[in-house]
Amino acid sequence: MTKEPTALDLPMVDQLPDDIQKYFDVCQDKLGMIPNVLQAYAFDIEKLRAFTGMYNDLMLAESGLSKLEREMIAVVVSSINKCFYCLTAHGAAVRQLSGDPALGEMMVMNWRAADLDARQTAMLGFAEKVTKASAEITEDDRNALRGVGFGERDIWDIAAVVGFFNMSNRMASAVDMRPNPEYHAQAR
Repeated sequence: MTKEPTALDLPMVDQLPDDIQKYFDVCQDKLGMIPNVLQAYAFDIEKLRAFTGMYNDLMLAESGLSKLEREMIAVVVSSINKCFYCLTAHGAAVRQLSGDPALGEMMVMNWRAADLDARQTAMLGFAEKVTKASAEITEDDRNALRGVGFGERDIWDIAAVVGFFNMSNRMASAVDMRPNPEYHAQAR
């Protein structure tokens, strides 16, 4: 018997709408699984649509940030928040996108131990400060990002990814969301 995706007794709706079933089928085909986060939200289709809509916009849509950079932000935020689900899932994504298993491990444990360039270091320092003390962000912090080449839209996107993962981490931790076991072996 498989463990439910969360500690709450909120089963998926009996019949997924066609578009959601198609989305789940794409996940199964591309990832070899349906991420537990999607299964967890599938008790309420509108909540699932809201979550996936925001996730897809922030993590997959056009941006001055690469997919790897966005995944790195997700891991830094999740590391600070100690979110087991997101560290496991997004740590795997960093390993896969970078082609460097050690980078994924360093990002999970201590991003400052990783061999990062000035752009990545500034971005992740900003993500850390927003996560720990968002009210203390000043123009100097935004100027530090501008100084390494981030534009205004990029700064918005960094802040949006940080905000999303702070929310997502808190939800995952609050309901004891567990990562799919497949994530642990990916890109190693």
